[in-house]
Amino acid sequence: MAAQYVLALDQGTTSSKSILFDREGAIVAVAQQEFAQHYPQPGWVEHDPEEIWRTQLATAQAVLAQASASPSDVAAIGITNQRETTVVWDRATGLPVHKAIVWQCRRTADLCEQLKASGLEGEFRARTGLVLDAYFSGTKVKWLLDHVPGARERASQGALCFGTIDSWLLFKLTGVHATDYSNASRTLLFNIHDRAWDPVLLKHLEVPAPMLPAVHPTSHVYGSTTALGGEIPVAALVGDQQGALFGQAAFERNECKNTYGTGCFLLMNTGEKPVASRNGLLTTIAWGLDGRVEYALEGSVFVGGAVIQWLRDELKLIATAAESEAVAAQVPDSGGVYLVPAFVGLGAPHWDMRARGTITGLTRGTKRAHLVRAALESIAFQSSEVLRAMESDTESPIRQLRVDGGASANNLLMQYQADLLGIPILRGRTVETTALGAAFLAGLAVKFWANAAALRALWKLDRRFDPVWEAVRRAGALAGWSGAVRQTKSWESQ
Repeated sequence: MAAQYVLALDQGTTSSKSILFDREGAIVAVAQQEFAQHYPQPGWVEHDPEEIWRTQLATAQAVLAQASASPSDVAAIGITNQRETTVVWDRATGLPVHKAIVWQCRRTADLCEQLKASGLEGEFRARTGLVLDAYFSGTKVKWLLDHVPGARERASQGALCFGTIDSWLLFKLTGVHATDYSNASRTLLFNIHDRAWDPVLLKHLEVPAPMLPAVHPTSHVYGSTTALGGEIPVAALVGDQQGALFGQAAFERNECKNTYGTGCFLLMNTGEKPVASRNGLLTTIAWGLDGRVEYALEGSVFVGGAVIQWLRDELKLIATAAESEAVAAQVPDSGGVYLVPAFVGLGAPHWDMRARGTITGLTRGTKRAHLVRAALESIAFQSSEVLRAMESDTESPIRQLRVDGGASANNLLMQYQADLLGIPILRGRTVETTALGAAFLAGLAVKFWANAAALRALWKLDRRFDPVWEAVRRAGALAGWSGAVRQTKSWESQ
């Protein structure tokens, strides 16, 4: 009997999840386990790589049990992962030499500033499409080599392996040391034009080439595993946000998705040529598939759904995040109130770390509902700014936006987003688009699905939100937001 399923391993920042998908792209079984977050000192974040492996394996075993499926029922495994998180392990024993340094960790911020002071930011940007920031993997590798006794010498001899979480899981499953284009492009070590590890950048960061993984297309049979009791090919590795873009079937140039989570991640498929941003966006590799490499522009909003958590946990204005929609709907608009949630500064396209959150336009008539509505609207305003930046960089209009993530379930927010952008917002039926993208890419590699056109047919609409505003109302709302942002930026100088 032919295999019926594809298994996606979705390894995130706070939990490991496994999802079994059928030929229609429908979810058959899901299992999820949280794991510990380690904070050795302020601003530092670590994970235990062995705990990540144990929880990921346990969830994979659980979904097969839920579906009463055997390994022979699974055509392939696709892995999607928290990007940039860095692991170094012993090639012979498979044991980590240190805990994983998480993408959120700021321990290398000073090193990034030193590299900028040396005049290297432009070179890194030109070669990698990224900014010099502690967010990315390269400076984390250097830190590990500098602080783990004997690590640099062992790495130079090829005794140590570096990898992001996809590479770590692949090694544990198959013994293969590799990564894909999408994850390699997030390291500050990979030249996205040559599609190879960059010797100049390796020298700047003192990273020995023998410790680096082989780089393959995203949809590719990397090896096979017997960890689940029978042989299954591992046929895709993909960074989580690129996975979501693929899961949204954004296969054509200028197609976009926005993930409304704690923050918001907007990605646009820019096709087979990288687009250098003039507006503070990142240029990254989306995926490698069918002999082609496609690129994406990426913009991040630091505080998206987190502003609703703030209303709930700190201000106690709502009891649950879901309640925000009903409370905001009690008023027809925000009553002139703008909330700019620059709690940790402003991300793209402003990149102002000195900005601070503000609420403007308060009157004696301002009610709880106005504040809640203004908080929801702030998510849409910030996302609108990033999309406009993408349009400017690509010099072409965006026709529609596909959405996912927890806050995309908020109908009021989605309608407001459509009104602000003046384009349709499309919410798909499958919420787990990151895992779906990994499954799609793995399925393509083993011919479980024939081609991208077949996958596009599997994408199903849950709800479409069409704009209803006139242009003058849209312009007025955006002008008000811009004024509020200006006050936010000038806050520390007042």
